[in-house]
Amino acid sequence: MVLCLAALPGCYYLQAARGQWELTRKREPIERVLAAEDTSPALAARLRLVQEARQFAIDELGLPDNDTYRTFADIERDYVVWNVFAVPEFSMRAKTWCFPIVGCISYRGYFARDDAERKAQRLARQGYDVAVSGVAAYSTLGKLRDPVLSSMMKWDDVQLVGVLFHELAHQVLYVKDDTAFNESFATAVEEFGVLRWLRSRGMQREMDEYLDRRRLRQVLMDLVAVARDELEVIYAADINEDDKRAAKSMRLEVLRSAVVDRLEEAGRDPGGWLTGELNNARLLSMTLYEGRLPEFRAVFAGCDEDVACFYAEARRLAGR
Repeated sequence: MVLCLAALPGCYYLQAARGQWELTRKREPIERVLAAEDTSPALAARLRLVQEARQFAIDELGLPDNDTYRTFADIERDYVVWNVFAVPEFSMRAKTWCFPIVGCISYRGYFARDDAERKAQRLARQGYDVAVSGVAAYSTLGKLRDPVLSSMMKWDDVQLVGVLFHELAHQVLYVKDDTAFNESFATAVEEFGVLRWLRSRGMQREMDEYLDRRRLRQVLMDLVAVARDELEVIYAADINEDDKRAAKSMRLEVLRSAVVDRLEEAGRDPGGWLTGELNNARLLSMTLYEGRLPEFRAVFAGCDEDVACFYAEARRLAGR
């Protein structure tokens, strides 16, 4: 890191250090924000919700009791980082990047959108399918005192609580070099955590809405999984690249139409799902968080929904 900062002003780690310093510089204890006269009632309500959910995560979900999400940072933008995904044109195997602590992951994050877009353009010129996705929450796996971010305030209450549970789950179990395992595990914790949160508060209508959203998402994930399997067959076929390219385009268009149909049937706007070009990288970004979710759901059910048992079984699956 020191060599990078001294010798390579444009290097990746420099922008990461700058971005992290911005978060560190801007964070304030939530209690101080709540006590400030210029804090809006809306923000105060959301921060009190964070405090309640943070304590629930400790008491009911066995998630870490530390300094994470005890502070707030107003970053004055919609996203904290932008992730770049890259997958070869005729493959479903993602390009990975390797870093200290976290190991190899299936995306590369940038604190500035322009930096992410430039990286994506360079990868596209190398022949990769690329996708850039804005991310509103950011985690250092408990290594630093991650703040609640202003970018997270745009979510509804259930989404906000769910993301807190998700990010804290990474501190319970994180496996180097296995993005699919890590994100699916955290999504499972998020899912059963939200359901317990809503049930404990007697919020039946919100629970029904949440379950409806999860069922719809599972339908869409199933459509994407089938498309990925069929694309892999196309990519492995003994045909020339032009024919592969045409077959790929047709299959992606079938997927797009199917997704639009399902979303419109459910009264949902397809725009959020289908922003940007639909390609291998976009499929990866869609499924990254839930590829092994059914497996973790089965583990949780097999533990009779006991959280400690679930964490122990997940560690066993991870070889820990």
